[in-house]
Amino acid sequence: MSEARPAARVVCLDRDERVLLMHWLDKVSRQDIWEPPGGGLDAGETPLEAARRELTEETGLPGDAVQDRWVAVDRDFTWLGVHYVKVEPFYVARFDEACPAVDPGELTEEESEAFLGYGWFGAEELGSLPGRLDPPELPEVIRKLR
Repeated sequence: MSEARPAARVVCLDRDERVLLMHWLDKVSRQDIWEPPGGGLDAGETPLEAARRELTEETGLPGDAVQDRWVAVDRDFTWLGVHYVKVEPFYVARFDEACPAVDPGELTEEESEAFLGYGWFGAEELGSLPGRLDPPELPEVIRKLR
């Protein structure tokens, strides 16, 4: 089964250029996944609006930090047994402090069951995360958004 549900993601960079990644466990594949915050568009929502909403819901960080600057990223992944093939906009959000506090207080039930944590990572750490970095070309996406 393949899905193409529209979604948007946010590359959050702190003052030291560390990127925020959310850590999930896919209950079906048992795979650990690290990815930027984001998710599906609600009906009538633009990708930028979705990116801002998802950032706040998943991290507690202010959605208005998301800039109207993005790159298109080809995605091909499986989550909970569903195969997704699509292009997603990855927006950038910048923060003036080091590793702003994250409060994932508005996760859905499905997200809460899968959530393992989060972390702020420097570019040199992205290749050595325990689990899968998604998308694998995230370091290049970050370079394009800087």
